[in-house]
Amino acid sequence: MDIPARHLSKADPRLGKLIARVGPLKPRKREHSELYPALLSAVAHQQLHANAALAILGRLKAACGDTLPDPPTLLALSDEALRACGFSASKMSAIRDVAAKAADGTIPARARALRLSDEALIERLTSIRGVGRWTVEMLLIFTLRRQDVFPVDDFGVREGYRLLHGLEVQPKPKAFAEIGKAYAPYRTQAALYLWRAADEMKKPGMALSKA
Repeated sequence: MDIPARHLSKADPRLGKLIARVGPLKPRKREHSELYPALLSAVAHQQLHANAALAILGRLKAACGDTLPDPPTLLALSDEALRACGFSASKMSAIRDVAAKAADGTIPARARALRLSDEALIERLTSIRGVGRWTVEMLLIFTLRRQDVFPVDDFGVREGYRLLHGLEVQPKPKAFAEIGKAYAPYRTQAALYLWRAADEMKKPGMALSKA
């Protein structure tokens, strides 16, 4: 068991039992290494099934030489072109703001982003139309691989904790943030295992609260 797993197991014995049973989690394949395309993808996926979002992004790529457009190219696309890809009016505004914020430097390149703190990135990126804290936290976890992110507003993470601990209701975000302090500085790994806990309860015969 590695150092993060040992720390989490000591902080939360029930989580530790899950970690011991499941073992190391395989990292999810990183779709984008830069924040700009990751944000375009995130906006496209909002409130849509993954396949529908991927189809929209596929049409956008096809309209721009089989690649996601850079900021100037995206900003030059007409409403008609974006509607033909499947973007709603609100998402057109959002992806244009993503492009504008990339062009003016609000969205940093990866090398710069790696030097910024989590909160600095959250402050920068939530200034983008349609981008909230949860979206940025997902980018911190899955694009930048930050190790101490605890998305307290995420239903799945809170549900995993509820099930693992046999609670009647999920902890509220503010209380959950306090709970999560015990997992620091490995809160990302705790969140990943809590997602796993929530997923496992969907399978017949699982009872994580008794683990």
